[in-house]
Amino acid sequence: MSEDHKKQLEQQLWNIANTLRGKMNADEFRDYILGFIFYKYLSERMEIYANTILKPDGLSFTDIDENSENGKEYIAAIREEALEKLGYFLKPSELFSAVAKRGNHNEEVALDLAAEEVHSYNTKHNFILEDLQKILNNVQNSTMGTESEEDFDNLFEDMDLNSTKLGKTPEARNEIIAKVLAHLDKIDFKLEQTELDVLGDAYEYLIGKFASGAGKKAGEFYTPQEVSMVLAKLVTTGKTKLRSVYDPTCGSGSLLLRVAQEVEEVTNFYGQELNRTTYNLARMNMILHGVHYRDFDIKQEDTLEHPQHLDHRFEAIVANPPFSANWSANQLFMSDDRFSQYGKLAPKSKADFAFVQHMIYQLAENGQMAVVLPHGALFRGGAEGLIREYLIKEKNYLDAVIGLPANIFYGTSIPTCILVLKKCKENPEDILFIDASEHYEKVKTQNMLREEDINKIITTYRNRTTEDKYSYVATLEEVAENDYNLNIPRYVDTFEEEEAVDIAAVAREIQTLDADLKETDALIAPFCEELNIETPF
Repeated sequence: MSEDHKKQLEQQLWNIANTLRGKMNADEFRDYILGFIFYKYLSERMEIYANTILKPDGLSFTDIDENSENGKEYIAAIREEALEKLGYFLKPSELFSAVAKRGNHNEEVALDLAAEEVHSYNTKHNFILEDLQKILNNVQNSTMGTESEEDFDNLFEDMDLNSTKLGKTPEARNEIIAKVLAHLDKIDFKLEQTELDVLGDAYEYLIGKFASGAGKKAGEFYTPQEVSMVLAKLVTTGKTKLRSVYDPTCGSGSLLLRVAQEVEEVTNFYGQELNRTTYNLARMNMILHGVHYRDFDIKQEDTLEHPQHLDHRFEAIVANPPFSANWSANQLFMSDDRFSQYGKLAPKSKADFAFVQHMIYQLAENGQMAVVLPHGALFRGGAEGLIREYLIKEKNYLDAVIGLPANIFYGTSIPTCILVLKKCKENPEDILFIDASEHYEKVKTQNMLREEDINKIITTYRNRTTEDKYSYVATLEEVAENDYNLNIPRYVDTFEEEEAVDIAAVAREIQTLDADLKETDALIAPFCEELNIETPF
């Protein structure tokens, strides 16, 4: 698919989202539009797979008569194969195209009926809403008792088709859903001819659009693609294949998927997410990007309080945790292996280093991790200062500190940084500091990293170069002399000497201005006298 075709697809998807705009908040109609796209995707994958199985018999999936004995045999055989290969099953009558067609037919008939007859017609001919709700339930039910059950469990729970936000009456809700399905039905995702990631990228385009439009709430589950790219390139430095990648605050899963784009192969994806809606979104995103249900393990729980993957060690870890979040900081955690060796817990009102400690515990010996933190985590004292000191002095895990521009995350303008940590550093005698805070492009109200900004960060990191006013390789002794304060200006001098002021020239300019002012006053005075008004000088 060409870049133009991809942009057209993205625009069509956004236009469909606009059908629901105004009826509810962006983060609410997001759940519907992304859910319908996912349903369409599952349907098309199901039809393509079933047609492949039926090709030797000269049949297509939609030709099967589900009520005949022969049709039932075909359905049973395809179901068994699909559950093993795809992880779910849909009957021909449950495909997106079949439901959309029924919706279009109902709408056309309704146009020819009097208003009072519409309700009667819909009652006799079943709303597509009723069909749709059953089908979405059936997708989940088809996986019960199979390996993929957990991955498809309650995936569509945020799509409340009976919500009054879609319309006050069942007829109104049916009408709006029929329109959305009709719009979507016109889009050919071309799954047979194109790379799967085209649809996945379009899906992420929508997630990003919703995040930028919905403010902080949406920003909590979405890391801008430019920042994701930096994190992904950092943790894949020197790697071509990864056995595992993990994100303890995975949101919509975009960061995990971004890492996969930087290497030839990722064997397994792991993530944990607290928000239920976002957890559903992450699982959809994985499947849409062609990650097999056996190859990802996304859990829904509080990562700090109830970690779900403690028995695993990961080769690459990326995260953009909620900035300075609250956590319990319960003293019982002092006996938790993730935190006990540091002697102090992260403050109750600032969980930033609690996430860092958790990630380090899960990091494999040959692994590397990159985490986004608020800038204050670099220099705040107290328990955080002691944790920083332990990480550097006792463990020597900190590999690099990268300062990012302010206002690049949706919903917050605070400056942020990236910490890169490794258990086995190639350069154990030093820490690299990069100040990329002034390298960006302002797009409307948001700052964005350009391609050249990203390349400069990554090239500097990989070559570990010192560049005036941009980067500095500090020895561990220098960091110790600064009491393990990692504030970047302590290491990268960005001071710009101001141009010398010519006092004599300034004085001459003031004299000239005074002379001009006196000439102007003299010119205005006669007019003021003629108009009998007091002169303003």
